[in-house]
Amino acid sequence: MISVFIECKDQEKALAVTLAALVHGAVEGLVAEVVIVDRGSRDGTALLADAAGCKFLDNPNLREAVRSARADWLLLIEPGARPLLGWTDHIGQHIAAGLQAARFAPSREYRLPFMDRLRRRVSALEHGVLLPKSQAMATSGTAQSLESLGRGLAMTRLKCEMVPAAVLALSS
Repeated sequence: MISVFIECKDQEKALAVTLAALVHGAVEGLVAEVVIVDRGSRDGTALLADAAGCKFLDNPNLREAVRSARADWLLLIEPGARPLLGWTDHIGQHIAAGLQAARFAPSREYRLPFMDRLRRRVSALEHGVLLPKSQAMATSGTAQSLESLGRGLAMTRLKCEMVPAAVLALSS
């Protein structure tokens, strides 16, 4: 099982898209919990998290948030990003094999135009980060955000795709 961590601030609509995509993982028994790490939202993020049954943490200590995760594996994902079909099977196989941290493959169908991809700063969480809780604990002492927790890790690529949050922002 995995604990999904999503860090947001005033991103209620994008969060709703991601939570809808994660429902399949909860139904399949892969997603143990979804933890919303909120950084001072003033929109309906807290209400949405509560309605969806998520654990809502307002400006938490990241190390303590990771420590309190129910699952032994964490999926760090941006609000607005959404894994595509088959993601639960691929993550389950990866976890069963006990492999290192991993990220999703970029979506071949849903992606930013070429020049937009070249001009922007890429988030460490753009294609999600799947990592063992023990590894997250080892690096969470200095991390101030999920982005910094996911940056600089050696990772393999899962054989499933993720639509990055930037694609949703482009279509809004």
